[in-house]
This record gives sequence, C-alpha cells and structure tokens, in this order.
Amino acid sequence: MKYTASHTNQISFPLGGIGTGCIGLSGTGRLIDWEIFGRPNKESYNGYSHFAVKLEKDGKVLDTRVLNGDLPPHYIGSTKTHWLHSGFGFGPDQITMAGFPHFKDVVFQGDFPIAQLSFHDETFPVPMEMKAFNPFIPSDDFHSSLPAAFFEFEVLNPTEDTLDCTIALSVQNPTGLKGVRNRFCENENGKFLKLECTEHSEDTPHFGSLCLATDSDQVSFQEYWYRGGWSDGIEMFWRDFTAGGPLKNRRYESDFSSNQQLVYDVGTLAAHNSILPGETKTFRFLLTWYYPNMSKHWEHRYHPEKKAEDAPVWKHYYAGLFSSAFDCADYILPRFQWLKSKTELFQNALLSSSLPAQELDAIASNLSTLKSPTVLRLTNGEFYGFEGVISDCGCCEGSCQHVWNYAYALPFLFPKLERTMRELEFRYSMREDGRMGFRLILPLGSPPDDFRACVDGQMGAVIKTYREWKICGNNHWLEQLWPSVWKALSYAWSPANEDQWDLGQKGIITGRQHHTLDMELFGANSWLESFYLCALKAAAEMAEALSKHKEAELCRELLAEGKSFTESQLYNGSYFHQAAVDNSLDTLLPFADQPCLHGDSTMEVYWNAEKKEMKYQIGEGCMIDQVIGQWHANNCGLGEILDSAKVKHALESIYHYNYHPSVRNIVNPWRLYTLNDEGGVMICTWPDEEKRPSIPLTYNSETMAGFEYGVAAHMVQEGMLKEAHDIVVSIRDRYDGYKRNPYNEIECGSNYARSMASYALLLAYSGFQYDMTKGLLGFCPAINAPAFRFFWSLENAWGMFYKEDETTARLTVLYGTLQIKTFRCSLFRDKQVITDFGAAVKTEPDTIKCPVTLKEGESLIFRLESKQ
Repeated sequence: MKYTASHTNQISFPLGGIGTGCIGLSGTGRLIDWEIFGRPNKESYNGYSHFAVKLEKDGKVLDTRVLNGDLPPHYIGSTKTHWLHSGFGFGPDQITMAGFPHFKDVVFQGDFPIAQLSFHDETFPVPMEMKAFNPFIPSDDFHSSLPAAFFEFEVLNPTEDTLDCTIALSVQNPTGLKGVRNRFCENENGKFLKLECTEHSEDTPHFGSLCLATDSDQVSFQEYWYRGGWSDGIEMFWRDFTAGGPLKNRRYESDFSSNQQLVYDVGTLAAHNSILPGETKTFRFLLTWYYPNMSKHWEHRYHPEKKAEDAPVWKHYYAGLFSSAFDCADYILPRFQWLKSKTELFQNALLSSSLPAQELDAIASNLSTLKSPTVLRLTNGEFYGFEGVISDCGCCEGSCQHVWNYAYALPFLFPKLERTMRELEFRYSMREDGRMGFRLILPLGSPPDDFRACVDGQMGAVIKTYREWKICGNNHWLEQLWPSVWKALSYAWSPANEDQWDLGQKGIITGRQHHTLDMELFGANSWLESFYLCALKAAAEMAEALSKHKEAELCRELLAEGKSFTESQLYNGSYFHQAAVDNSLDTLLPFADQPCLHGDSTMEVYWNAEKKEMKYQIGEGCMIDQVIGQWHANNCGLGEILDSAKVKHALESIYHYNYHPSVRNIVNPWRLYTLNDEGGVMICTWPDEEKRPSIPLTYNSETMAGFEYGVAAHMVQEGMLKEAHDIVVSIRDRYDGYKRNPYNEIECGSNYARSMASYALLLAYSGFQYDMTKGLLGFCPAINAPAFRFFWSLENAWGMFYKEDETTARLTVLYGTLQIKTFRCSLFRDKQVITDFGAAVKTEPDTIKCPVTLKEGESLIFRLESKQ
C-alpha cells in the first residue's frame, strides 16, 4: 500500500525478528520506537540516530541532507521528554533531526514485510530509494528471528557527470554513560562499527550491544562524535560530514569526564561510492542488536508491591544463537542477498494472490505483529505473546488463549512455533483436575494462573490442537498431548468445575462462563456453545484417530445434543442469541463466593439492584461472534457444526444490524476505535431496543478489528463477498497512515494479536483445505474467475496455486518440500483431470489421488478436460 503526504504521519513500520524486539521506521524515514531492550518503548528515539546522504562532484560538495522527510505535526513538543531545552512547550526535540536539511517529499510503499521509501526534492540532484526489512520467510523461524534491521539504498545518477555519493548511518550507543567502547573493525564479510559498553554485568537486562555494518568496499567512520555539552556533538558531526571527502575518525580511550548533561556517545559508519552517468549503485547497511537478558518487566506494573529490580530474568532465544551484535551482523552480511530474495519471494507471492487490495493489505500489514514487542521467543525458542503492548510494558500477559484463538497467521506460516504454544499451555497452565489458566505465567514453571477457566480459551485449546495436528500430520505429537486435551475438554462436565459448564453432560454449556470480553455469561448462548460444539467435533476426530472409540462416541453424542438445542432454542429465525436470562438472584447464588475480575462479590458485580436484572449479558442481542465456532470449524476442516442456512442468516443479520458505514450517530460509551464517519462492526446490538439490558454485554458498542476480520472471513466462506469487503475496507480506512498506524491495529494496547485474524481472509478466498495426516491439500476458491492465483503455506513448504485458464491449473512450491497423496479442487468437478503422470484417479468428484513430492521450484500441472 502506498502512503504519501500526511498519510505517512502515523506510520511506524517494525524492523526486527520474531521475538527480538524491533526498531520502527517512520513514514518519513526516521528511526523511532526503539523497542530492542526487552520491552515496548513507544514514541522513543535513540539520540541522534539517523541516515544522511552527501553528494560530491570533483571534490566539491553539491548537497548534504538527512534521509528524512518533513517531521509530522504537532510542533509544540513532546510530553514524554522532560529535560533542559526539550519537552512540551519547547518545540520538537532536536534529536528528530527536523532542523537539518532533509527531503520535501517521501513516498512510503509499505507492503509488509518490506518498506520502500522514495525521497524526492527538486533541489536534490538524484532520486533516492530505500528498502528496509527484516527477513520474513515462512517455515524458516531461525532466519525470521534475527535481531536486525536491514537497509538497502539505490542511488541513480541521472546527470551527465560522475558523482561521489556517501551514505552514513549514525547511531547512539544507548547502553550506558560509563565504560562505552565504540570500535571499528573489518573482515572478509564487511566493515563494522561495534557499540559496546562494560558498565553493566552480563546477567542484567541493561547489558547489551549494537553493531552497524556494511558490505561496501569504501568506508569511513567516526567511532565517537565530539564529546561536549549542549549540542556540541551534532554541531561537530555535521561540520565534519558536510566537508568534502571521507570522515576522519575520533577515538576516546576513557569515559566522558565532565558529562553533567548526560550526553551519550554516538558513532557513524559511512559508505562511499562513485556513480557514473546513468548508473545505479546500491548501498547496504545492517543495524543489529544484542540485549540477551529478558526481565519480567510487567510484574511491577501490575503488582506494585513487587520491586522491579527483583523481577525474574531469563535469556532471549537469540542469545543462544549469537554472542554479540557484531556476531549477528557478521553472520548476516554474507547472506544479505539470500535473505532479501527469499523475503521478496514471499512478499510477491502473498501480494499477487487474487484478493481485493484492501484484503491483501489487511493480511500483510497485520503480520507485522509477529515482529513487534507483542511477541517473545523464550530461551529454548518457544513462542510467547502478550495480547498487545502499551507504551512501555507488555499488556495482558500469557499467550492469552481467548485472544490468540483468532490469530490465524502463525499456525500456517510458522507451524512449529504455534505448536510450542500448545505444548506450553498444556504443560504449565493446567491444573490436575483439567482447569486451564488462560494465561501462561512466566518464567516457565510458575504456578498456573488461578483466576478461573475461560470457555472460549479452554475449548479453543482443544480446537487448535486439532488444527496443529492436521497441519503437521504428526500422530506422535498428538498422542503426547492427548491426555491433556481430553482432560481440558472433559473439564466441561467435571464435578470439579466450579463454574458448572455442562455438569449434566448434555452437550450444552450453561453455568458461569468467562470469555474474551472479560466478564461472564450465565446460561446457554450460541457464542460459547459453538466453541464447545467445535471442540467436541475436533476431539471426536482426534480420539478416533487414536483408537479412543469410547471418547469419540461420547463427543459425537454431546455434539448432536448441543447442536439440536442450539438450533431449536437459541435461534430466532434471524440470528442466534443467548437463552432467556433468568433475572433473579437465584442464577447467581451458586457462584456467590467466587472471585470476579473486577470486584470481590459476584452479587455486587453482576446484580443491578436498581433494575432488578443481571448485568453484562447478551439476552436477545445480535452478537458478532454468535457462530464463531462454525468459523473455526471451517478453518480447521471440521465441516458443519451448525445448520448452514441458519449460519448464513445469522451472518446476514450481523451485517444488517451490527455493521455501520459511519458511526457518527452511534452511542459508544466504551473504547473508541472508530470515530466520526469511520465505519465498523459493533460487538453486539439489540434489534429490539426494548430487549436491550440496562447494562448490557461489555464492550458492546466497540469495533475491534480482530472480531471484524473473523466475521468478514466467515462471510467470504458463505459467499457474502460484498459484505465482507465492506467490512475490511472500513477497517483499513481507519488505519490510513494519517489517523492511525497501518502496522499497529489496536485493541487492548498496540500491535494487538487478535488482528492476525485477517490471515483467515486468505484461507477463505482460496478455500484452502489441508489434512497432512492424510497427505491432502486442496483449494475451493470463493471466486469464479477465468484465472486466479493464491498463496499457500504449510509445514516446511509454501508456494502458489494457479488457475491459468479454463483448462489448466498448477500447484507450485516456491520454498521447501511438499509431500501429498491427494489433491482436492472445486475445478475438478465434472472434469477429467490429467497430470504429469497421466489420467488421475478420482476418489471424490473434486478429489484425485496424487502421490507426489514437490521440491523448491517444482510444479504439478493439472489439465482439465470435459467428460465425454
């Protein structure tokens, strides 16, 4: 997606690996949001860190400027900075470099995972292009988890003279004020400027280093800027840089002796190249980091009685891969081109898929969450995620089950990492009786979260185990987890379940039901019941595969009973809802002594004494997730759990009652994610306003993007492409770069995990089908076009599926190796299929036997002939 002018104002494009933290690239080219120190750090700068460019001809400097565009308003100053001559009321901070010559216009082409910036100024002699990225290679979690930002500049000389170009990267050493050691070195791989510090011991979170690197043959450098007070350092640097020729080095052997103004040292690495008329030259830079120790920084925030300095500390995954920032840069430089080419291969494949532009933008842009501080990789590489982050702290810890239920990107792009989430939650978050804490508590081995189980979270763990099994095809993996999976499911009817979900073993969830909207429902409702039905069907199939026939039969019986009840008692002809709420204290009495998320007394929290009714219920409301269990079932290949006609009617009602193209006249006392003439899908509405509870379901009038993407993807599966597109357009219009950051969809904080539900749009449009336990791959596209193409990704391989014309289709592996036995496609119906191996044998009208192994770069072609 292309952003220009004021639509670059809010952009912060994360550059970093999975679980490494990141540095933000602003829409104007600034290095912002330095979140590499083991915690979020929104709206931050690292001193005068920046890129600058200089052009010379015959030894004369033609132009020198910072590789930035105009600083976006406002220009009063930041409330975050409190220091002499900076802060609110002092204007923009000097470290923004806005006071130096820069480019008037910047075009930001931000197709994640690669940002491309074009810098233009009529007074600058040459066009400047920057690419910035961190490797994103599905299935390759190692190279996708490098603590580094990659930069590549292309400079075209359109003049008739040879020009000498210098591009310089300056970075502040942020690690300390004492023991600073900035040193240049070089080897056969490139040139490096190491920014290290001996002030901190190696086992503290403050210990670490940075490294600047380039593969350019000609370089110059300043290990240290001039040390002094006020603006002495930047004054001297700009004087040095704007002079002709290379930089002259400056080195200090001891600490800054009179540093009353707490000035940090800055180092610069510059690359030089001569560019002939009409020639283009490439400059490459790396910025790597190594802050190996992660602390549980959020514990003090949520438990002020605990001292921050006593927080547990453990090693980042990347700390076991590299010994320093230099070690990382030295590994990457000779592989720069390969990593870039594979990342571009993925980018081009994904973005060439036959989806509308807004849907592709939603899918790609939300993958950025995997490169944000929302995500950690623990010491042994396990994946862990917050729900999101606030300005300086992880927000809502614990790979929260009911939030990550929606995040469909990771299980398909990095299946091994997603499986570690299942392994950790069953190992560390489950009580002996089967109750699961819906938040994984760190460090690993801590007692499970003891608040209460969450219906959508616990049932989601069962469903996701089924999905991971079908993606990897590993029966042994399932066998290992099965005892815990069964314990999690059967907790629904266990006498130990204090919330009494399905004590009568009737296939109907009642009792007290905690859920992702942070409170509890009482009594049957289609939303959480559909999770239960989906989990029952998933468990039945897993049990059958493991010869657990008794368990499988029980699940099928409960599924049939629950389905019948839901369709007959929780459907009003237009949509599904909650059973009639018993507005009496009797409903709450069995749970009177139980804790609540907000408050100590269930009676106090849930009883509206003035209106004599229960609070936070749905009743006959039309709720956005009323059939979400069917969506999960579709995504996982489980088939029907609710009547398809009723499900489609429900989705039509959600669009009719909950979607608003403009919220200008909508009352919303909750969080404001949509304003004025922006549109979105509300969490819950009441078509009959008289039946709206006095204090209804929490967050009811909010528009949360993760929920919206989920229901939009479900609409695609039901043929409602226009309605789905309306919703996606409304979401991405909110994140237009002017009002909000396109690479940071918010909910309970920034970089929110639930928005990765957008990946399910690709599954829905392509009709992607998979079952690696049977070697099955397939496509049943939601569109009917003369030609189309779709990206796909599974365990150890990814590629494209093409319909080239009415008679030819092709499956191509772009990366890895794919082994399949059968292939399914809606194009095969009423057709004879010819492959490279001859006429294919059909096992179903749309399925052929197809035992084949495809390696990287190989294709399987399907020729379609009408049946005689």
